Amino acid sequence: MRAAVLNSPHDFGLTERATPTPGPGEVLLRIEATTLCGTDLRLISGAKTAGVRPGVVLGHEIAGRIEAVGEGVEGYPAGAQATVSIVVSCNHCPNCLAGREHFCSNLQLIGYAIDGGLAEYCLVPARAVRNGNVILTPEMPARTLCLAEPLSCVLNGASQFSTRPGDVVVVLGAGPIGLLHTQLARLQGASQVVVTNRSAGRRELALELGATRAVDPTSEDLARVVDEVSGGRGADVVVVAIGALPLANQALELAGVGGRVNYFAGFPKGSTVEMDPNLVHYKELVVTGGSNARRSDVHRAVQVLACGAIDAERIVTHGFELGDVDRAVQAVSDQLGVKIAVEPH
Repeated sequence: MRAAVLNSPHDFGLTERATPTPGPGEVLLRIEATTLCGTDLRLISGAKTAGVRPGVVLGHEIAGRIEAVGEGVEGYPAGAQATVSIVVSCNHCPNCLAGREHFCSNLQLIGYAIDGGLAEYCLVPARAVRNGNVILTPEMPARTLCLAEPLSCVLNGASQFSTRPGDVVVVLGAGPIGLLHTQLARLQGASQVVVTNRSAGRRELALELGATRAVDPTSEDLARVVDEVSGGRGADVVVVAIGALPLANQALELAGVGGRVNYFAGFPKGSTVEMDPNLVHYKELVVTGGSNARRSDVHRAVQVLACGAIDAERIVTHGFELGDVDRAVQAVSDQLGVKIAVEPH
């Protein structure tokens, strides 16, 4: 089979590998599509190296079908559509026992340490199958199902701040994650969703996907817009969906009294920024993060996608064949469209 392999930073490309045969307890997926994200670019460039195995097949936003199962595996019929929860946890460390498997002390991630979906087939190891990481899904377009992974992370992040009906929500950034947060906020009853992005095309798309205002932060006064739509009380929720350091303090400034601020995006490793702690103190802000997702979040994401509540077609805008994976990666870097799918077959 063909597989897109990361040997080391900047050494990434297509190669031929033997098609895996599932052993006892294993499941083999025939990949329908895998979407790319900014993290894949960071892996390829070497900006992110923790937990990455040299020689790994990249790809963690996976849609596939059951191709074959190993001895002892039941309940996964051939041809059934499936995705994977990429967090492979030990289930016995303190974080796992506290219900935080995505912070497992022995964590391994599919597409980082375990071969992922940028290949014609993906072998899911027995320990992941035992954990329930292979998730059978209702039938849906493969490009839609790929969003189960990023949407599961969005659902986990959103659970930290709980948008309520009537809330004013500000989403800083209109990339794929920001656009998912935008749609979710409207589904949860937000009365106003203000989205920021420098790109006119992304701002227009944000409006089409539920934003009530789309602001160009380079030419518009975002604080004034938030005051206007909130009646001067500030935002109930601010989601930082892009890891730009100046946004860290700006998010605190935009939040109103009792507001919730979520740093969803990761920031550059080792970076620091000056922030005014009195904004948290005097406004009694609740500040949270959002990192990865649990298996339960993936199940919820699948159900949200299956019912059509998320407009996936407007998120996954372009597709490339596996043989053109280098072009697909460049398309992500060039910000072509919104999200890029790689489709092996």
